[in-house]
Amino acid sequence: MATNSTDSFLRLIQRSQKGKLKIYLGYSSGVGKTLAMLQEAERLHQNGIDIVAGFVDVHEKEEPKFLLSKLESIPRKIQTYRGIEISEMDIDAILQRQPSVVLVDELQHSNVPGSNNAKRYEDVEEILAAGIHVISTLNIQHLESLYETVEQVTGIKVKDRVPDRLLLQAEQLVNVDITPDDLRQRLIEGKLFLPGHQGTLLSDFFKPESLEQLRELTLRELASHIDLKRRTQIADEFPSNPDQIMVCLSSDSLNCEALIRYASRIAGRLNKNWYAVYLQTLGETSPVPDEVSKHRASDTMALARELGAAVFNYKGDDAVKTILQFAREYRVGHIIIGNSGGTLSLWQRMQGKKSIVERLIDECRDISVTVFDTRQEGEPGSSQSNEEPLVIKKEIPRFDKLPGNEWKELVMDAKVVVLEGVTEKEKAFRLLLHECCMVRQDIDEEEAWKRLLDREKQGGTYVGSEIGIPHARLSGLQQPAVIIGVSKSGVYDKESKNRARIIFLVLTPISDPNGHIKILGVISNMASDSQWRNAMLQEAG
Repeated sequence: MATNSTDSFLRLIQRSQKGKLKIYLGYSSGVGKTLAMLQEAERLHQNGIDIVAGFVDVHEKEEPKFLLSKLESIPRKIQTYRGIEISEMDIDAILQRQPSVVLVDELQHSNVPGSNNAKRYEDVEEILAAGIHVISTLNIQHLESLYETVEQVTGIKVKDRVPDRLLLQAEQLVNVDITPDDLRQRLIEGKLFLPGHQGTLLSDFFKPESLEQLRELTLRELASHIDLKRRTQIADEFPSNPDQIMVCLSSDSLNCEALIRYASRIAGRLNKNWYAVYLQTLGETSPVPDEVSKHRASDTMALARELGAAVFNYKGDDAVKTILQFAREYRVGHIIIGNSGGTLSLWQRMQGKKSIVERLIDECRDISVTVFDTRQEGEPGSSQSNEEPLVIKKEIPRFDKLPGNEWKELVMDAKVVVLEGVTEKEKAFRLLLHECCMVRQDIDEEEAWKRLLDREKQGGTYVGSEIGIPHARLSGLQQPAVIIGVSKSGVYDKESKNRARIIFLVLTPISDPNGHIKILGVISNMASDSQWRNAMLQEAG
């Protein structure tokens, strides 16, 4: 796997004129990021790449020290601060040397006052801007957006942090991983360079539960990075629709909620802003809507806001002209409109009249128009009465029958529930938990529900690629339990503004932390497999 990663980065180097960033990401110091980086550097060097060490700390460890000795190292810059000599990376020497690739350890490092830049990541951005490729290392706890989460997990305020844009900027992220037990053993044996802090760290940062949660955060970040790359590729497939998305609604629209949810999915897939525009023509016979219409419009607009749309009310004497005027003002490149019945009579056709949809298609220029047939009954996500959400239990092919995939027995045999009409996250989680408890009589449903909610408070479990992994560890549970929910229209999370169409609910014994991580790792791999996702959703349809 490392060799394939090296080959991929080598191809990036060879065809790129601008500096590319690759990051070895770990959940803690001591997992082996620097060693992995140096091993790749040796392979690149053997392939004839001009690679140097800008700043690498090996802490007198034999193998990293040996690998570093085989590379050219840029001499460090010695600076005096408060009477103490401190060695820092010499960015000026690197820019003057102009290698093809430079190794820069510890991306989060704060430079000594008086340096070119306050932070090492700023040095890296300057090196990249000069067309030099960078391979670096980073621990998950140093991400800016995770500051409060890491403090809650470990009880430690992380001082040195990097903005999330660094991970977004990275062409490749490589996960460097060992089990928490092995990491703690390294610390006990003094194999980590943390002088004078072993006892404190074992009782605080290096607690098993802290390491497990940091490890989980790393997996989630990697899954999100995969999802971002996927979204970018999808957006690149629509070069004629570079701008925002607009969904058109009116008092005549049928199944408005289905139309709104469809627009939300399209906007999410293309990673675009979107607008919900409620149109009222000046010629409408009832300028003051009845209470039912007002309530329906209010509910529709509330749903649109909940799903992330900017909501507008527009009036005009001509619906098509009003739509196109809005589209021009707000740089809309994709219009979504419902086919709400109201077909023209033969006499109107003979007079040359056209429907709003037909006119819109004829008159718009350089704008894509999607017509969503709201007249169909049973459309996923359509409005329902006050009845309880419909849940359909359906046989899904075993994972080992899907082409090219073999999954662990536990996940392979998981019960699958197809959800219709369930759109709220907590309702979906509760329903899946109940179905799980119907299968597993040894689970205390109320305790499990409390643990699931507690875990959600620490950070949402939607991990990208439209996947949700709510999970909890329970005392008294002997064996892990997994149940899968599939929703064609998606289950929405208000806090993260994300939507999941495949949800894995995982319960594991608190006595088996490694098993918990292994299951999450298997599911994370499944989440990144587009072939499996598509097959699962197709079978659930």
